[in-house]
Amino acid sequence: VIARLINTDLTVLLVGASGTGKELVARALHDLGNRREMPFIAINLAAMPSEQIELELFGIDPNKGSSGKFKLAEGGTLFLDEIGDMPIDAQTRLLRVLQEGEFITVGGTTPIKTNVRIIAATNKSLLDQIKIGAFREDLYYRINVIPIILPPLRDRNEDIPALVSHFIS
Repeated sequence: VIARLINTDLTVLLVGASGTGKELVARALHDLGNRREMPFIAINLAAMPSEQIELELFGIDPNKGSSGKFKLAEGGTLFLDEIGDMPIDAQTRLLRVLQEGEFITVGGTTPIKTNVRIIAATNKSLLDQIKIGAFREDLYYRINVIPIILPPLRDRNEDIPALVSHFIS
C-alpha cells in the first residue's frame, strides 16, 4: 500500500496503537515520494495545550508574529500525529484548509494559499469520536481518503525475525 502511495498527493490516515510505526510510515511516504526535497513537518496534537494548536498550525499574522506549520511545510508534507486529540474549533479550521487549499493566520484576515500533503495519524477510533461529538464527521471523510491500518507487532509474528536481524546488525 505504501509503495502505491509514494508518488501521489493523496491524504492518508494512519491508524494504529502507540508504537506501531505511524510516524515511520509517514516519513517513508514523504522521503520516497515526489515531495522528498521539500520539508517534512510533524506535529503531535496530543502533546500540546488545545489553545496552542491553532497558533502552531496556522501561525500568527505575518506582521505580528511567527509562521505556523502549514507555512513551514509548504510544498512538502505535514504530519498531524494524534489527530483524534484535536479540539473541534481547530478541526473546523483544518477542514477549511483541506477543502479550499488555503488558511488564515490567527489574527489575520487574508487567506494564504497552501500546497501541503496531509498525513494524519491516530490511535483512537475516529468513528467513536464522531459518535460522542469529539470529532467532525466531514473532517473524518477528508482525512480518511486512504486509510492504512497498522497492526501491533503481537499480530505480526512473521515480522519478528526481520526486526531481530535488523537490530542485531
